[in-house]
Amino acid sequence: MKRSIILFALAALIALPTFAAPAPSKAAANQSIDSRTADLAMVRDVVANEQVAAVLAAHGFTPEQVNQRIAQLSNQDLHQLAQNLNQVQAAGLTQHQWILIGIGAVAAIILAIVI
Repeated sequence: MKRSIILFALAALIALPTFAAPAPSKAAANQSIDSRTADLAMVRDVVANEQVAAVLAAHGFTPEQVNQRIAQLSNQDLHQLAQNLNQVQAAGLTQHQWILIGIGAVAAIILAIVI
């Protein structure tokens, strides 16, 4: 009787699922550090841009505050920001861009009149 109880308890313990967290390899950890370093450099380059720095300063942020907040971002948020920097646009258009828009509008009106 005792033997069957022990066998039953042993079978129950074996049948229980075990939960183990995946352990990242050292290579994956180094890649994560390298990726974060590259992302930080990319974001800080954009923040150091004169126009971006001027807009941030106009909103009351010092360069030190900006760098501190960037450093506090999670790896995932920092990577997402670095990947989407090409979508960030300056606030407003430059005078050159407005001139090009004006020339395009005049050309469209002339074409509409002629055709």
